[in-house]
Amino acid sequence: MASVFVANLFMGNVESNTSSSLTMTGDATATCWSCGTMRAVHFCSACGKVQPPVPVDYFTFFGLSRKLNLNTALLEREFYELSRKLHPDLCARADKREQEWSLEQSSLLNDAYRTLKDPIKRTEYLLRLEGVELEEQSKAATEKARAAGEIKKQVVPPDLLEEVFELNMQLEELRAQKKLGEDDPALVEEIGRQKLELEEKYESLSEELKKYWDEWDRLPGNATEEGRRKVRDKMVDLLNRRSYIRNLVRDVSEVLEG
Repeated sequence: MASVFVANLFMGNVESNTSSSLTMTGDATATCWSCGTMRAVHFCSACGKVQPPVPVDYFTFFGLSRKLNLNTALLEREFYELSRKLHPDLCARADKREQEWSLEQSSLLNDAYRTLKDPIKRTEYLLRLEGVELEEQSKAATEKARAAGEIKKQVVPPDLLEEVFELNMQLEELRAQKKLGEDDPALVEEIGRQKLELEEKYESLSEELKKYWDEWDRLPGNATEEGRRKVRDKMVDLLNRRSYIRNLVRDVSEVLEG
């Protein structure tokens, strides 16, 4: 049953029955603490008791390989099925240990689902599992730098160097005009046009990322580290470009609206 679910999750068969019997990963061969029978990963398939959480990554929690093309409709269905099975309210009168395990399992379930259902978070999470640290271009990194009185380092993507240089000059000119209470309509229009182009580039990166997902998912189990690194580097470069463009669009909007 579990292998069918995993296959359908990747292949897109939305008719699969997801009965929360993911038993191929984690501590799947352990016996139930309550009845002693072979249990499922999260709860006993015989007596229904919630089992102690097993330290696993989010993919493993759902019984998945570290692949990036997922059927999110089936992932959502499995999430709600597991939510009902693991909900703490069902263990209100249960053994105290089971109550604690239910809370821990539910918390991990929610975290895993929120991460895996989001294409970007899923990619970033897999890269972290692979030991890759992305450039700090996030809002949190910006706030941290400001609190420390530092200038956050941002690496300008090579293909945007010339465009960004020109745009930054125009933004500085517009800021100076606004301080004087003046606006050059032609300059505002030009900056607005470039903002739209950046937004289009930002959206196009999502489609480009899917190509790298396919490359990653096609890697054989015995792929060399060099082969894995090449695909990882492509995804890292794209995510960094995406973050930079997102932040640049935000800065442009602040100047235009300010």
